[in-house]
Amino acid sequence: MTTATEQRPITIAILAMGGEGGGVLAEWIIDTAEHAGYIAQMTSVPGVAQRTGATNYYVELFPKTGAKSNTRAPVLGLTPVAGDVDIVIASELMEAGRAVQRGLVTPDKTTFILSTNRVYAMTEKIALADGRVDSDALLEGCKSAAKRFIASDMAQLAEATNSVISAVLFGALAGSKALPMQRMAFEAAIHRGGVGVKESIAAFGAGFAAAEGAPLPAKAEAPKPAPSPRLAPLMAEADAYAEPVRTFVRAGIERLADYQDIDYARDYLAKLKPIAELDKRHGGLGRLLAETARELALGMAYEDTVRVAELKIRPSRFARVRAEVQAADGQIIEIAEFLHPRVEEIADTLPEALGRWLLNSGAPRRLVERFTQKGRVVKTSSIRGFLQLYLVAALKPTRRRSLRFANEQKFLTEWLKTITTVAATNVKLATEIATTRTLVKGYSDTHERGHARYATLMQMLPQIMETADPAATLARLRKAALTDDTGAALDTALKDLRPMSQAAE
Repeated sequence: MTTATEQRPITIAILAMGGEGGGVLAEWIIDTAEHAGYIAQMTSVPGVAQRTGATNYYVELFPKTGAKSNTRAPVLGLTPVAGDVDIVIASELMEAGRAVQRGLVTPDKTTFILSTNRVYAMTEKIALADGRVDSDALLEGCKSAAKRFIASDMAQLAEATNSVISAVLFGALAGSKALPMQRMAFEAAIHRGGVGVKESIAAFGAGFAAAEGAPLPAKAEAPKPAPSPRLAPLMAEADAYAEPVRTFVRAGIERLADYQDIDYARDYLAKLKPIAELDKRHGGLGRLLAETARELALGMAYEDTVRVAELKIRPSRFARVRAEVQAADGQIIEIAEFLHPRVEEIADTLPEALGRWLLNSGAPRRLVERFTQKGRVVKTSSIRGFLQLYLVAALKPTRRRSLRFANEQKFLTEWLKTITTVAATNVKLATEIATTRTLVKGYSDTHERGHARYATLMQMLPQIMETADPAATLARLRKAALTDDTGAALDTALKDLRPMSQAAE
């Protein structure tokens, strides 16, 4: 039975990801508490397979004065208990949602401090369609679950102060007044740490102000590089279109000129002209043209071994990696790429005739497959690794003669022909066909699965056109095709198609 003189510990759960300094944050809290006369204990449970590896830290604080007045010494817990956590700190919105899901946040007890930035979970990234969780709904759920709610883009504040998010969250904890220590006590812990003190104090101040309701500083937008002057004539053609078509076409020109060359971007505009005329004949609403412009640009800029190699050795990528790991000037970093090209990708890179020969050959194909059974790690930060990918990227001028280029051009030609044919009688259905090309994406097995599902839907087109609303039917089937990797949802939807078409009759 609890007596009036007994006290309970202050319980704090911290949910952070690798590289964000969650351990440092917990240690700062421990240091602050111990210097304020508390018994403090911290435990941590590292996680796996969640982006960069989420780790849960749990801290319990018990006042030494309370321990002396108790009839027995306090035994501090090792893990958070649902419904019994006073303070929950989350470094990212999805991690905050996980805390709510686990019951760590309760409306009668918990002060919830979280950063609203998103680092997308693996399930969101690998989704066939847009698998992102609705951030607004997630944020609203977190708010309704807590007794007190403090949320801000702590990652942006960390970037603005050239520090890490843990220091901002520490400042937000101090600013929340959820712990009975003064601001100076928190700052003293940072000074005692002795590492990156100046930047951490600045970040701490930003987090403290955010907890008190201060607005975020204006985020400086990186200036968008101006298009190459050589693209000016093509951009002038794009500007003749109305929005939103203009935006898609301009983006397509830039993408394809970078992907291959200016002539390739000019081919893109030439392929769009018949669709533009068709769209104009049917009222000029623009949706058919916009969808075709977007998907055509993506289709022409397909991912192949040359493109992958080119992107991995670009100076901008090395700069981005250094910025992401916050490498200091002069600090050496290593970048290791895991590559596993199959014989199909190798054949696709070869000239068309040679590539077809390799795929249809016996012993030569088995020999190549033998050497490509296992992936390999290529360090692009080394001269040897960089040169390997440089030689692959150097094949870019030969892309138009490759097997993959021939196959992709054939596919796009048939796709555009189908759009044109169907648009003569049903523009809405033609627009859905244009959008359906989005099934074909990525490379390797992902590309093959998407291509097969697109082909299945096109084979079913006569039956789809017999339904009451063909455009809606195709949209429903496309959504089913994007639901799972196995194709089970699409199979179920196709089984329902025949009864629907019979009912329409």
